[in-house]
Amino acid sequence: IIFRTTLASRRNASYANKKLIYVIFGSVFATELKMAEATSDAMLPLIERVGDRLRAARLSAGLSLQDIAEKTRIPLRHLEALERNDYAALPSFTYAAGFVRAFARALGADEVSLARDLRIELGRETNAMAMAQADDIADPARVPPRWLVMTTAIVLVLFAGGYALWRSAVLTPDAPVAATPTAPKAIAKPKPVATPTAPAGPVVLTARQDVWFRIYDRTNKVLFEGTKKAGESYTVPADADTPMIRLGAPENLELSIGGAAIAPLGPPARTVKDVVLTAAALTAPKTPPTGQAPMPPTEQGTTPAQP
Repeated sequence: IIFRTTLASRRNASYANKKLIYVIFGSVFATELKMAEATSDAMLPLIERVGDRLRAARLSAGLSLQDIAEKTRIPLRHLEALERNDYAALPSFTYAAGFVRAFARALGADEVSLARDLRIELGRETNAMAMAQADDIADPARVPPRWLVMTTAIVLVLFAGGYALWRSAVLTPDAPVAATPTAPKAIAKPKPVATPTAPAGPVVLTARQDVWFRIYDRTNKVLFEGTKKAGESYTVPADADTPMIRLGAPENLELSIGGAAIAPLGPPARTVKDVVLTAAALTAPKTPPTGQAPMPPTEQGTTPAQP
């Protein structure tokens, strides 16, 4: 009886110990299994990170990073940082998302899905890049290059400068200044004087300063029109049919006949026109008719010359 009782006690103890061992080992195995599943879930996103997916798509398309940089105009160092998943090397989340979109578009990948996965990935990795930034991301491929902006600015500046030079060189004031009327004066009878010998020879116009003028004949055919610089001369053709001049600054033009200087065509800063440029017309005495007041000097050159 004692033997049987002892044997039964040992059997019960052995069964209890085995049951306890099974419970302990079962709990440890379940814990290890859960840890393995958690590790597997944590490693899955690392295998499918945005940079790895972009790199795999690029290699599958047979393109280099330099090819992508030329298509997207993204700096090569930023593309390398994207493929390394080194988002800290990028300026900001906005640029990172824009680069990913342009990268994916160049490869024909789903840019919307990659940009969304990038936001998820950056939200899990760091808190420095805010998740609340706007989705309206600047695409570097749509920003005009710096050289184009500079070239456009230079062209505009040159155009404005050329237009200003053209206006200053070509356009001159055409409206003559109205002369102030003077009261008529009594005319004394001129005393006979010896008539000086009139100079003869070619009529030469010499610019004292830069001056614009136009030379034309009786039929309004233009013989010369332009600006003469200081020191330059123009000789009136001897065979011209009643050559005449239009001038806006008489003080800047010096006249000579056969090398002899004569008086200016008009007072300073007064426009003169239709003045005949022949030796006879320039040296002829300008005596007003009897009983008529003398014409002011400014009106002398504004009356069309009679052939």
